[in-house]
Amino acid sequence: MAEITLLDGSIGQELVRRSGDRATPLWSTQVMIDYPQIVRQVHDAYFAAGATVATTNTYAVLRDRLVRVGLEDSVDRLADVAVSAANAARDAHGAGRVAGAVGPLVQSYRPDLCPPAAEAAMIYNEPVAAIAPRVDLLLFETMCSVDQARGACLAAQAAGVPLWLAVSVMDEDGTRLRSGEPLSALAPLLAEMPPAAILLNCSPPEAITQGLPHIATFGLPFGAYANGFTRISEGFLGNAPTVDALEQRTDLSPAAYATTVMGWIDAGATIVGGCCEIGPDHITELARRIRAAGHDFV
Repeated sequence: MAEITLLDGSIGQELVRRSGDRATPLWSTQVMIDYPQIVRQVHDAYFAAGATVATTNTYAVLRDRLVRVGLEDSVDRLADVAVSAANAARDAHGAGRVAGAVGPLVQSYRPDLCPPAAEAAMIYNEPVAAIAPRVDLLLFETMCSVDQARGACLAAQAAGVPLWLAVSVMDEDGTRLRSGEPLSALAPLLAEMPPAAILLNCSPPEAITQGLPHIATFGLPFGAYANGFTRISEGFLGNAPTVDALEQRTDLSPAAYATTVMGWIDAGATIVGGCCEIGPDHITELARRIRAAGHDFV
């Protein structure tokens, strides 16, 4: 039997859903500004479901996103709200780790808009400095090209905490990053600056199932957490998109998702959870299945 790290599920989408407000380009950051108490509630819900990691609501707490609404000097303040909520939930739960989330610069799923790796790493210095001292690990998420992944690795080098690198693959071909590059193109980077774990995230479960054998060859702890979107729409790839441009699947019940994830564990994945549209009910069922299979949680 294996030791399994159970991540939480969607943070941003769950915050938007619980707020009941209309989606904005600031996504869950706007919810955190308007209703900071909901962030703690979401973390509490995931720990109660069985998660062993709380992911901070800092995916989009980035100066280049906040500048659009005149909040570019609020990185430290917003990071503090997010990290404090995750730590408080973990402390109340009495166990677990906190992962400091960092998302892509400029826009998700658009590596063509991201600055080159060396420049990106310099931009990332600000959020990393705000997050890293108070978390157990950094989780750079939804990196969609080799160069984006390199920027993440460079940024995390001086952080003093482990890096989990999560990359996103194409909806229709899980063997390729969203840039079109094959997953195998990550090998030189991972050999040069190996993270503590390599993950696939924010892609359909079916695509992740395709891609998982490829990241298993890198010789690192690996895993995945999928989204519950029908696809990444053209509308969401436009300028300043909102999440209402994305459609939630209706066929991804907690039971169906857990069945898929248990297949990943059978294939050697040791870090699993959920991304956008995967909520506490999914994590509850997944925890039950992992426990029933005789695995231990870490």
